[in-house]
Amino acid sequence: MSISRRTVLTGAAGTAAAGAIAVSSKHSKVFAAPNIISQTGSDAQVNFWYGFTGALGEQVDALISEFNGQNNGVQVTGTAQASYEETAQLVTLALQDGSNPDIAILSDVWWFRFYLAQALLPLNDLISSTGFAIDDVVDSFRYEGVRKDTQYWLPFARSTPLVYYNTDIFSAAGIDTFPETWSAFEEIAPSLVDASAQVGALALGPAADYLAWPFQGIAWAYGGGYSDPDFTIRVNEAGTVAAGNLLLRGIESGWAYTAEVVNDEFTNGYSAMILSSTGGLRGITDTATTNGINFRTAFLPGEVEGAGPHCSTGGSGFGIMSNISAEQQAAAFSFVQFCSSYDKAIQWSQNTGYMPILSSAIAGPEMAEFFVANPNFKTAVDQLPLTKPQDAARAFIPGGDQIIGQGIAEIVVNQTDPQAAFDAVAATLTTEAAPVIEQVIALEGDLTSGAATPPASSATPGATPGATPAATPAS
Repeated sequence: MSISRRTVLTGAAGTAAAGAIAVSSKHSKVFAAPNIISQTGSDAQVNFWYGFTGALGEQVDALISEFNGQNNGVQVTGTAQASYEETAQLVTLALQDGSNPDIAILSDVWWFRFYLAQALLPLNDLISSTGFAIDDVVDSFRYEGVRKDTQYWLPFARSTPLVYYNTDIFSAAGIDTFPETWSAFEEIAPSLVDASAQVGALALGPAADYLAWPFQGIAWAYGGGYSDPDFTIRVNEAGTVAAGNLLLRGIESGWAYTAEVVNDEFTNGYSAMILSSTGGLRGITDTATTNGINFRTAFLPGEVEGAGPHCSTGGSGFGIMSNISAEQQAAAFSFVQFCSSYDKAIQWSQNTGYMPILSSAIAGPEMAEFFVANPNFKTAVDQLPLTKPQDAARAFIPGGDQIIGQGIAEIVVNQTDPQAAFDAVAATLTTEAAPVIEQVIALEGDLTSGAATPPASSATPGATPGATPAATPAS
């Protein structure tokens, strides 16, 4: 059972159920105990909740163990939940009686409701007092967690959607480069299908698996979108409907199909292409290698000339709860600072596929060497300057991701007319946006001045300017 879309946090008490190239040590340092903890002479115990399991969970556990091994006056106890959703729901419940963790990993579609409920600690003072290198954090990641010039959410597992394509299937069809537009992909898609081998051109995931996240990029490519920053809903306008019609044609023509786990479809050779997160790149690489699947990554295709960036950022970041003591705040932030350090940003990125959150790490020699050996990992970094924040309807309306995802599912599962499907989505989003609009105005004074915009001149060190999918060989 999920949290009601009509509540932020306060009314939710009863609604939720419960390899890599070695990193140089030249940047390593022990993170000293915060002054307030040093003065007490005893270790601070920090509770940290996160929604990573399996291989990703093991990487988080390694960070916790390494931090605790420093014996710096802070000890972190990590608790893994099954998903981002479960983490956020359990934190919501725990906030009701004060049993919440000190830190939680909150996803791109959850952190904002904690902010509106004033459950997140403003971090500017800790950033300033600890010398946290905030200016080294990649701008597009940093500023997404800023409201009214205050940092509330710091990046950790940040990602973008990528194209993953099977180079053997593409080569067998005589295709040497990945298409730059969706129209060009649609033209070649039938040649990628092999019905006798049960191979389709494009596997699409279920609504529950963040289907609305990669589709955001398709909608943008067609000149559409989900909403404006002020929550004006645009999902049923021409561009997004055109993107829906692309998927509907794919389903009707037989080159697109739905699957429960698209990554498995791809690594088992049943789909010529998928849209999936950079965060799964290490796992996809390892499984594909075991299964003998050769693949490359590419940018999301564009479509309408002049439509602008058509790839969104995503993933998750650190939120420190506002209801903990000053000592706990300082202790919690010391762990955030550790995980955000140069060495650990590289370690996390190389071992998972999530992008380094520091500009210095992206531009550093360790990642340069890693990108040479693992070019698929560099695609997301090259694509990063072409990204933009997600539309408010998905990121900030509670349940917005699933509302939009269900509309897309209506198209690809039930073959509902995209205009009708998105008209229904627009009506629901408009209703669900109303309380959020009230809360934003109450907290920030208006609907648009709270968001921060990265400097116009910002660029991503290490990215390859002007790189295009056409430059990605299928070999």
